Amino acid sequence: MRRLRPVPAAQAVAAAVLAGRLARGRRRRPPLAAGAPEPAGGVTVVVPARDEEDRLGPCLAGLAGRDVLVVDDRSTDGTAALAASLGARVLAGAPLPDGWRGKAWALQQGLEAATGDWVVFLDADTRPAPGLIPAVVAAAEDFDLLSVGPRFRCEGPAERLLHPAMAVTLPLRFGPGDVPGWQPRPSRAIANGQCVVVRREPFLRAGGWARVRGHLTEDVALARAVRRAGGTVGFADGADVLEVRMYGSAAETWRGWGRSLMAPDATTPAAQAGDVALLWLAMALPLPRLLLRRGTRLDALLLLIRLALHGALARSYRPRGLAYWLAPLSDVPVVGWLTWRALRPDRTWRGRTYEE
Repeated sequence: MRRLRPVPAAQAVAAAVLAGRLARGRRRRPPLAAGAPEPAGGVTVVVPARDEEDRLGPCLAGLAGRDVLVVDDRSTDGTAALAASLGARVLAGAPLPDGWRGKAWALQQGLEAATGDWVVFLDADTRPAPGLIPAVVAAAEDFDLLSVGPRFRCEGPAERLLHPAMAVTLPLRFGPGDVPGWQPRPSRAIANGQCVVVRREPFLRAGGWARVRGHLTEDVALARAVRRAGGTVGFADGADVLEVRMYGSAAETWRGWGRSLMAPDATTPAAQAGDVALLWLAMALPLPRLLLRRGTRLDALLLLIRLALHGALARSYRPRGLAYWLAPLSDVPVVGWLTWRALRPDRTWRGRTYEE
C-alpha cells in the first residue's frame, strides 16, 4: 500500500480551504472612485495622533475644507500645533484610563466629540484624495462598519520586498472581503483600522470603541464585536482614493506590522494555529520544496495561487519595480516571523507597554 506523505496530505487540506475562501471572489464590489455626491448630515473625520508631526501634514492636506478633528494623544512633539495650523480642530487627549489601550481611547474621544452624522476614522499616515470622503460614506450606507484598503507607498526596495509578502497573508487567511451579499463569521471578521467609517449615533449607542478598549488590534476586534452583535461589516478597495505610507523603512515594517498582522489579542489560539499552519503549507513551503526537487503538483498549484494573489495586489502598491515582483522570495522569513509573533505577541506600541 502506498504510504501517505504528511506534508502533501496537509497541503491538500490547505488547498481545499483556500479554494473555498478564494472562490467567493468571483464577484467583487467595484473599487471606490472619486465623484460620489457629498453626504447628507455632515461628516467628521477623526484622526488619532501621537507624535505624528512628521507624518500628519499630507493627511490633513487631503482633507482641506472638511470637519477634521485631530485627537492629540498626549504627543511630545509639535503634532497639535501642526494640526491647528492646517485648519483641523484639535482635541487634547485625556489621560489613558485603566483597561484601555491608547489608540482605542483616542478613537473613542474623537467619536464622542464628533458632530457629523457620519464619522470617518483615518490614521495620521494616510494620504486621502479629495474624493475619498464622499466615496467611503456612499459605500458605507449598507453596513454598520466599513473599512477601506489603501494603496501602499513603499519607497525603498527592501520595503517593497517585504511589505507585499506580509500583505498577501491577509487574502490567504481570510479571502476577499468585498463580496456582495457575503458576511464573515464573527470569529473571522477583520477590518483595516487605517480607514473606518460608521454612523455616529448607532455606533455610540452600541458602545463605540469601548467594546474593544483592551485590544491593541482594535480594528480586528471591533469587526468581530460588530458581527457577534448581529451587525454587518464591509470592506472596500480604496487604492484609487487613499494612499498610506505605513512605515519609513523595512525594519519598521518588520517590527510594526509583525506586531499586529496576526491580531493575536483578538484571535483564539486554535484559529491562530490554523492560520499559521495554512501560511506554512500554502505560502512558505511550496517554492523551497520545488527548488529542492521534493515538490509535487500540489506545490506547483499552491505556488501559482500565491503568485496570482501577488499579481492581484499589484494595484495596491506604488512604486513597485523589480523588488515588488521578487517579494515572494521573502515568504519563508515572513511566515517564520509572523509565527513567532503569534506565539509571542509584542505588547509595546507608540512608547507604551501594556500588560497581558
